[in-house]
Amino acid sequence: LIGGETAEMPGFYPEQEYDLAGFTVGVVDKEKILDNKTVKEGDVIIALPSSGVHSNGFSLVRAVFDIEKADINLPVAELGGKTLGEALLTPTRIYVKPMLALFDRITVKAVSHITGGGFYENIPRSIPKGYGAKIEKSAVKILPIFNLIKERGGISERDMFNTFNMGVGMSVVVDKKDADLALKILKENGENAYIIGETVKSEDGVILC
Repeated sequence: LIGGETAEMPGFYPEQEYDLAGFTVGVVDKEKILDNKTVKEGDVIIALPSSGVHSNGFSLVRAVFDIEKADINLPVAELGGKTLGEALLTPTRIYVKPMLALFDRITVKAVSHITGGGFYENIPRSIPKGYGAKIEKSAVKILPIFNLIKERGGISERDMFNTFNMGVGMSVVVDKKDADLALKILKENGENAYIIGETVKSEDGVILC
């Protein structure tokens, strides 16, 4: 049980109100743990789309839009007529079922959940040292909410990719020969996944090009 007063979290916890939060802990059989030592140069990086901001970067979002004073119920042209509130509160996508289907049929080398820290902090954790993720910026299907945050906040491209998921909720590394099948499996399970890059030999964790 977590409680907070208005002075500590303005706009979120009014006085005398509380939030009940929960979490889950997963267990995996040792033989099913992903072995990222199989990652090699030229492996394909696949993106699973996010539904929006998900649950990270909201301190910056609140500052950019001055949420305390903003009318979040007005339609915003840059969001295709959605309100700011609708865009920011879109439920987070959960990838358990499509990922389990993928694991059942092909060898997945690495997986990264793109949460706080964006591309730069999360993707490198999933691949071995000595390798980097070469990401084609033009391939990333950036959601309108992120373009709006960048424009309104005057935020640099690097900071955006180092804070938000930018429209990619999860990245998956597979062998190039398995890429088409991986995309097919994910599509069959409701994910419009697509290729955003490849692994390369590099000391830089993420290379945006």
